[in-house]
Amino acid sequence: MTAPSRAPHLAAVAAMLAAVGLTVAAPAARAQEDSYLARARAIMRETPLIDGHNDLAWEIRTRASLSFDSADIAKPQPQFQTDIARLRAGLVGAQFWSTYTPPDGAHPFHDGMEQGDVVHRMVERYPETFAMAGTADDIVRLHKEGKIGSLLGLEGGFMIENSLSLLREFYRDGVRYMTLTHTLSTDWADASTDSSRHGGLTRFGEEVVREMNRLGMLVDLSHTADSTVWDVLRVSEAPVIFSHSSSRHFVPHPRNLPDDLARAVTKNGGVIMVNFVPDFIYLPAYEWTQRRDSVFRQLRARLSDLAGARDSIQAWIAQHPMPAPPLSVVADEIEYLRNVAGVDHVGIGSDLDGLGDVTPLGLEDVSGYPRLVAELLRRGWSDGDVKRVIGLNVLRVMREAERVAARLQKERGPSTATIRELDGGNR
Repeated sequence: MTAPSRAPHLAAVAAMLAAVGLTVAAPAARAQEDSYLARARAIMRETPLIDGHNDLAWEIRTRASLSFDSADIAKPQPQFQTDIARLRAGLVGAQFWSTYTPPDGAHPFHDGMEQGDVVHRMVERYPETFAMAGTADDIVRLHKEGKIGSLLGLEGGFMIENSLSLLREFYRDGVRYMTLTHTLSTDWADASTDSSRHGGLTRFGEEVVREMNRLGMLVDLSHTADSTVWDVLRVSEAPVIFSHSSSRHFVPHPRNLPDDLARAVTKNGGVIMVNFVPDFIYLPAYEWTQRRDSVFRQLRARLSDLAGARDSIQAWIAQHPMPAPPLSVVADEIEYLRNVAGVDHVGIGSDLDGLGDVTPLGLEDVSGYPRLVAELLRRGWSDGDVKRVIGLNVLRVMREAERVAARLQKERGPSTATIRELDGGNR
């Protein structure tokens, strides 16, 4: 009699072992992931995570009529990407709050001060959570006290209205960096997304940088043209920042940095703070924006009614949503810039509440930072290098800018130069 085949029995045993292996492996994997998150949170409790750019103030202005009565962030505010509970869950240590207004507005200085007032009122309303920070030491002290150090970042040099006096007024109001341009060039600096008007900085633009150095206000080069970056790196005596920028290696957006500029930032001692904007960091999202813009141009050519074209493009977007990048894409950006510029020259500048509806998966709001830190740890990053990226690099840059300012204030007084004097014309 022929012995029965053992194949079915072996197959059944193999299936059972595989099933057992899966049930054992899944909890083990979850435990390992939980260990990375626990380690991330421990690091963030020790070292403040400093985010370079958040647009909550603009959201409060445009969607809540400037009022925290209309949008009390002590309560959940799902229409925003920021509220107090999620800031606490994200272990945010300090935040540069963007003071933004459109670059073609009629009253830029007024609008910029109004945006700063939103942040000041937020700090006054929620003193158990926020406190204004003017220096690197303030950030460290407030983090130890369990408060989120709050600084203003002026997003667009047009808000100083070509006046160094107004630049100083913004500094007195708490502005600790100024983004030299936004989407449009200023009268003294070229933007990355506008036609070249000056070939970089004008003479007055150089004086703006020098006065920022004297004040201790960080020069922010996000949004600026490559030519402007090179000019600033030539003129500035203090390290610069890119408050919310990424690498052109992954996406050929003009807002992103090419490798040669990233390496030049290393020589300057500055820091590049990686943002979360999908079409800056994720090629499928960037290509989607190119298709969307092409469709809109075709609609405008076919339809005489602008409102109709806008309605049509919204319908197209609903049918063809932008692809969302995974969290790993942000970690890829950080790692790439670490390899190009060095680990001492990379930071985080999310642009949350300025991203729109599509965000990296897992970084939908300010609660997601521990997941990003855990991803770096999972990839083998040391605790020390993670601490540099989340906050120590920015603190170093701030301290160096403060040191330069202290020296320059002994050497010279406030600049009284004007754009008409330096650049000519009727400005």
